Amino acid sequence: MPNIQLSNNLRYLRKKYGLTQSQMGEILNISRQAYSNYETSSRTPDLDTLLFLADFYKVSLDDIVLTNLKDKMPYPGKNDRISEDPVPYIFTKNTKTGNTIYLKDEEMDLIARFRALSNENKQIITGFLRANS
Repeated sequence: MPNIQLSNNLRYLRKKYGLTQSQMGEILNISRQAYSNYETSSRTPDLDTLLFLADFYKVSLDDIVLTNLKDKMPYPGKNDRISEDPVPYIFTKNTKTGNTIYLKDEEMDLIARFRALSNENKQIITGFLRANS
């Protein structure tokens, strides 16, 4: 028997966090179509996937399966404050392996700052990192 509430919550959370079905497929290491099946109740995620999704979205397993999250976690209004970015990671690809890499905002900030350095300072930082890894 399909769990319509679960399907609605998965769709709601994905959109709330500004993610596409393709991105969710990458996160779960499944195809976009397989993830789409979760949102349409054609298939139900296994327990490990449900636990991962609950942790990823920072909700309880009970909430993701049983609760109407639209009522519990409405989109923030114009005057609401958000204390942290809703998407925990930024997605990129490893150019050598083609694998997806998940970077936190702090890591992206460090990369941007590194790129802005002079070549001399980049060499100093790179030398330090190689000596300490």
